[in-house]
Amino acid sequence: MKPYAAGMSWGEGPRWHDGALWLSDTQGSKLWTDHGGRWTATELESPSNGLWFLPDGRLAAAMMHEKRIGVWTGERFAAYADLSGLATGPLGDLVGDRHGNLYVDDVGFAPGEPPRPGRLLRIATDGSAAVAAEDVEFPNGLALVDDGRTLLVAETGAQRLTAFTIDADGTLRDRRLYADIAGLVGNDARPDGIWPTPCGVWVATTTGHAVALVRENKLITAIGTGAAFPIACCGDDGNRLFVTLADTGGRPLFEALAAKAVQATVAVADLEEVR
Repeated sequence: MKPYAAGMSWGEGPRWHDGALWLSDTQGSKLWTDHGGRWTATELESPSNGLWFLPDGRLAAAMMHEKRIGVWTGERFAAYADLSGLATGPLGDLVGDRHGNLYVDDVGFAPGEPPRPGRLLRIATDGSAAVAAEDVEFPNGLALVDDGRTLLVAETGAQRLTAFTIDADGTLRDRRLYADIAGLVGNDARPDGIWPTPCGVWVATTTGHAVALVRENKLITAIGTGAAFPIACCGDDGNRLFVTLADTGGRPLFEALAAKAVQATVAVADLEEVR
């Protein structure tokens, strides 16, 4: 992998759209993008987390602590859906279907609170929301596969990817194992961000120090990240995979996070070379 960008505190929700990369800096409360040919970071009053482009081209974001979905105006994330009466913890990753329906992580507990299972929330195009799945062990990365018929969620706490069948009305059923990340990559591997491709799903494994391509509980390949912790990933319109990395200076990840001693970067891999 080659360096692509630097200067973030923690890079989440990377998305490629219209020739540009966008990502949330959840620790620095900034929205980063190289739209227009140069990197810019817009200060936010409260951090965004997961990002997704709606069918009409608007950028939607899971506002991590405000418990709402916002849409980007060019200066701020305006109101789109209020989840404050539904979410039990901070909001995480965000993904949407071709019709504009969204799914978002409800992590279930805030930093400093005892861990408890989280949930997945579904937001309809009119902004109404409902619980889509419960008892999810630290929900993290989200992706749609099988032409939008299956939702995948990275359960960081359970070290696995879990699949749900999506019914025509958007409800989820038939929960099942998609990939045992600990078994495939190693006991230290904890999935965070994920990105679907025709060949499988790329998984940023954080403490596993690799991004791994998996499919139906099989490991296809993996790219090591050295001492860096891979947080999230996304592809562009071609053969590149962008990966956000966390550098803790050799300190344990959660210790460095608590001390705000993490520096984040973006690296890019040429998938033609990986194959």
